[in-house]
Amino acid sequence: MRDTLVQIGGAGIQARGGSPDSLLRLPAWARKSATHYEALHRLKAGFRQLNLHTVCESARCPNIHECFARGAATFMILGNLCTRGCGFCSVPKGSPAKQDMRLDPAEPANVARMAASMKLRYVVITSVNRDDLRDGGSAHFAETVRQVRRALPEARVEVLTPDFCGDLQAVARVLDAAPHVFNHNIETVPRLYSRVRPQADYRQSLDVLDFARRYRPEILTKSGLMAGLGETEEEVHAVLRDLRDAGTAVATIGQYLRPTRRNLPVAAYIEPPQFDRYRDYGLSIGFQMVFSGPLVRSSYMADRVNEQCVEPGNGSRGTRTDQAVRPTRKN
Repeated sequence: MRDTLVQIGGAGIQARGGSPDSLLRLPAWARKSATHYEALHRLKAGFRQLNLHTVCESARCPNIHECFARGAATFMILGNLCTRGCGFCSVPKGSPAKQDMRLDPAEPANVARMAASMKLRYVVITSVNRDDLRDGGSAHFAETVRQVRRALPEARVEVLTPDFCGDLQAVARVLDAAPHVFNHNIETVPRLYSRVRPQADYRQSLDVLDFARRYRPEILTKSGLMAGLGETEEEVHAVLRDLRDAGTAVATIGQYLRPTRRNLPVAAYIEPPQFDRYRDYGLSIGFQMVFSGPLVRSSYMADRVNEQCVEPGNGSRGTRTDQAVRPTRKN
């Protein structure tokens, strides 16, 4: 398939092998126009009072105004410093040898307190990578899920976890806290891993998703990837097939937007019809749902995505019925 072109002033800028993204103008369909500063500042103040962080802020999500205005946010736990240096991510980086990265023991209770004050019906919890911790922070993650479920027994809880360095016991620890949705992002195609996710492993992420689905078949599994980093359509199709083979039920696909000049440049702005084609392909191979569009992010509209997946008549599409498995630790 030909590379997608973005028309600027009547000229086409080639998606691959063309100019750096500093010369690409952000297309109108990749922009967020609405701003809601009152809601933004109100929620930020609440988070700061409890020493909490959101991935919405740390990762510079383009949907932050919209989500905060409707009272939605993705809690980011295990601190605000990540031990990895992924090329696409603007979350601050840190090292326990240089910074105080001790976990806040009050964080799980404070997340539950904030979620309750927001009267959330759907709570999304993610985290930085903490490769410095023996359990990857999984016990702290699991305790946060338990605290939220106690504070909001009627709410649904989605977790967006790191790969825990392939430690499936850590994955099981989080799953045993009984979230309703388990999300782990594949992020990009395997060819681009060395520069997009240099400290991660494509197959390891698939193994995490496959294990989660087999260990707790009742929990919905989900994964997301970015478009516009230099991947081809066939490579995206191959990733979607790999995710389905791992039993993943829901996929999210969105446009990569460079958060800072320190991050990877955009290789292409993918036009909306291509996102529609990715959605149609994903549904054709058995996903329960594919949420695909320029401004889609892994946790964006997570509550509505979940509602559509659990509607009567949608629950069995593309699911797997593997028997439960025991966790093993990857050395």
